[in-house]
Amino acid sequence: MTQQLIKEDKFSYLEKGEGQPIIVLHGLMGALSNFEGVLNHFSKIGYKVLIPELPIFELPLLKTNVKNLSKFVKEFIEFKKLDDVVLLGNSLGGHVALYFANNHPEMIKAMVLAGSSGLYENSMGDSYPKRGDYEYIKEKTSNVFYDPTVATKELVDEVYEMVNDRRKAIKILAIAKSAIRHNMSKDLPNIETRTCLIWGKNDIVTPPEVAFDFDKLLPNSSLFWIEKCGHTPMMEHAEEFNGLLENWFKEYSI
Repeated sequence: MTQQLIKEDKFSYLEKGEGQPIIVLHGLMGALSNFEGVLNHFSKIGYKVLIPELPIFELPLLKTNVKNLSKFVKEFIEFKKLDDVVLLGNSLGGHVALYFANNHPEMIKAMVLAGSSGLYENSMGDSYPKRGDYEYIKEKTSNVFYDPTVATKELVDEVYEMVNDRRKAIKILAIAKSAIRHNMSKDLPNIETRTCLIWGKNDIVTPPEVAFDFDKLLPNSSLFWIEKCGHTPMMEHAEEFNGLLENWFKEYSI
């Protein structure tokens, strides 16, 4: 990614464009570069796109949870003096967005969820006994995508390093347990925020039935599918993802 990381106060983030703010929330294993397509596209058509690094590995262990990541997002919005933001979250980032929307609906204008956790997911949790096995990690990483070639060596190396760092592995498990504790099924009917769901038809981490459940439980949701696509549609099919989202923004004047 060519965009320069900005470091201010306790925040590290990418920012590009002017206009309606979109705050992008990455997943547990997701790099900021996963959203390069979103950053470049929407920053050119009247949106200010901001991608903060979530402090997954910086929070104290007892505070490594969805609730405190949501609190961090609130602090970031206040630090940047933003109003009526759009939250766009993938995987864990979607779960953080949902928790935020449930607690601070007055601060957001809309929400976009792609392969979001918050109901249930198939995680890499069972891989930790084999975390030293590079080929196993490669296979698990490739399974996130419909097209396994999207899992470049650089990406696999990054995940391998993460799960073999004992401190990071403990934090990953803490977040996984927190995600289970913070199941949103009872909260979703109360979240009135207009929500766009964009899902990969071949997502095996948060399978299609998860998207159907989100669509059924959220009062103001729209569900869109991307064929031949896994858990990260904004990365695997960036152009189609951006087109669907841009049209949805136009439909609801966002």
